[in-house]
Amino acid sequence: MPNVLLLPGDGIGQEIVPEAAKAVRAVGERFQVDFRFQEALVGGAAYDDCGDPLPEETLRLCKESDAIILGAIGGPKWEQLPVHLRPEMGALLPLRKKLELYANIRPAVLYPGLIDASPLKPEVVDGLDLVVVRELTGGLYFGTKKREVVDDEEQAVDTLVYNTGEIVRIGRLAFQMAQKRRKKLTSVDKANVLASGRLWREVITELGKEYPDVELEHMYVDNCSMQLVRKPTQFDVIVTENTFGDILTDEASVLTGSIGMLASASIGGDVGLYEPSHGSAPDIAGQQKANPLATILSAAMMLELSFNMPEAARSIEDAVRHVVEEGYRTPDLMQSGGKEVTTADMGDLVAEYILKG
Repeated sequence: MPNVLLLPGDGIGQEIVPEAAKAVRAVGERFQVDFRFQEALVGGAAYDDCGDPLPEETLRLCKESDAIILGAIGGPKWEQLPVHLRPEMGALLPLRKKLELYANIRPAVLYPGLIDASPLKPEVVDGLDLVVVRELTGGLYFGTKKREVVDDEEQAVDTLVYNTGEIVRIGRLAFQMAQKRRKKLTSVDKANVLASGRLWREVITELGKEYPDVELEHMYVDNCSMQLVRKPTQFDVIVTENTFGDILTDEASVLTGSIGMLASASIGGDVGLYEPSHGSAPDIAGQQKANPLATILSAAMMLELSFNMPEAARSIEDAVRHVVEEGYRTPDLMQSGGKEVTTADMGDLVAEYILKG
């Protein structure tokens, strides 16, 4: 019996996670799999309840689960807390570290029905299908941080550190993923300026000799950000470090029509964590306006990567494609001729298509 932990978190996380669970239950009914769900507090909701954004009980349940579906974390309400108690710093980053989730996989796929929702011209973005493999437990986000007074001025320091093993680990995963796709890997760095970037490029280049069937190219991050807008279809798999990956995946998500379409998987340890790439959107929380499709598609990644159920994963992806092609839209995707629906309505429609097969 697959054991799935639900962590709705904050803001719209409370609305979108139930829709992902709804899709997984429909998969269970169709494929005769009995999924077991548990739920726990995390982020600002956990801080409000017990003064800790990542309670020990939540961490215990995470480690005992087979997979985790996370909604969203954080919001203005908690921004004035000490750094270690803010939802992002006190829950999300420690969760990735404690579960050894060193790789974040974020596909960016443009569904034909949403081509007019993309800010790029149809002829530029048509056929977009790429995946970003982001190193998740190193770099600036996890390096030593300090603030100090130097010559009567306040100074802040963030340390960017990578070692060979961390780069090999994420690089190997990216090469293997490229082998299963279109056999092209773009490694993104800032080797012309950063010492960590030069090490990154050297290690990836050497590793590439083990994968002669994969075309390897190197690209500076500033050029990559431009190329994603100029010609996004040139990319297959992109591998990059933590900070660059965070920024580039948000850019890639908008090309698909909405950040509400971008799913993600964080893997590497015994338990995978699956979440949409957007934030908690407190401005629309509780209004049933949130797009649950990224969370639902994250659940599809969970079925494939954590439970080895590729057919079940395809059933969710096909259902999402069907719903989009039928013109159903949450407000972020709404365009002329679309059928506007609520968050729960969208979840119901996807579940219905899953059951129909």
